[in-house]
Amino acid sequence: MRITLVSFDNWGLNEGIATVLKQEGHTVNHIDFNSFVYKYPNPLYKIYNFVLKFFFKKNIKNIYYGKEIINRLKQIGKKQDLILTIKGDFIDKKYLKELKNYTNKSIGFFNDSATRCPKINRVASSFDQGFSFEKDDCAKLNLKFASNWIYKENRNSSKPFDYQVFNISSKDKRLPVISKIVSELKSKDIKYKIMVLDKNHNSTENDIEFFSKKISLNEISKYIEKSKALLDVNREGQLGLTFRIFESIGLEKKLITTNPDIVNYDFYNPNNILVIDEENPVIPVSFFESDYEKLPEEIYKKYTIKGWIENVLAIK
Repeated sequence: MRITLVSFDNWGLNEGIATVLKQEGHTVNHIDFNSFVYKYPNPLYKIYNFVLKFFFKKNIKNIYYGKEIINRLKQIGKKQDLILTIKGDFIDKKYLKELKNYTNKSIGFFNDSATRCPKINRVASSFDQGFSFEKDDCAKLNLKFASNWIYKENRNSSKPFDYQVFNISSKDKRLPVISKIVSELKSKDIKYKIMVLDKNHNSTENDIEFFSKKISLNEISKYIEKSKALLDVNREGQLGLTFRIFESIGLEKKLITTNPDIVNYDFYNPNNILVIDEENPVIPVSFFESDYEKLPEEIYKKYTIKGWIENVLAIK
């Protein structure tokens, strides 16, 4: 099959889908519009963009992404059997509809919630078939459910742990919750490494490691490998499972999470996953005293990239 992946691949996690599809013998193009750079021609365009966003729910950057994606599809030349778009809410709806002229089937996948990213509401119907990792959005927007996927695997690691808990995140509304969790970890002498990206570099909490420049995925992976458990703090209004959860599955790490919906997934195991209350996080030391219990193979395979492709693209 001729398949094009269109995605805003800011962490490089979507490239794994293209890689697996190529390994399975498909002709694959990946249009990563995270690499597209838009510059305002002059300061007046900023004012124009403000008017577009406020009155017409449009965005110059989203229009630019759409135009460039269509140009890339024209350059590919041949009509595609399938185009998969990830984060289509970053693309103007007009061009998502035009994109259908270049494929036999258009599929969209959203791994943000419409509550947090309202543009999803406006573009969800632009595909022949749409998927979301947010169960409520599936019900409201007539989408099918698909979780994120395991992008990295290492199921037989025997490296010693430097930390019992690791988390890396951006400075946002979750910071007060993270601070409470850090206080709980510190009170019980649980060794942790908690890193928060603060681009303004004006945070001063001593128990959290703030940094101002983006860290590579390879460097993050090194910290993850050195940790027995990962910490996942879900965003307000979002119950879809983050990639942190699938990192823990693929690397067989224990997980501490504030996401209560995780207990409804078939991979949930209280030995491996501790669900905590973000208002009053309680983390027993005993959680770290047992080893990770391997998942049944049939459950694990569902969350690999191959399993994700079978579910979303219906390709076996």
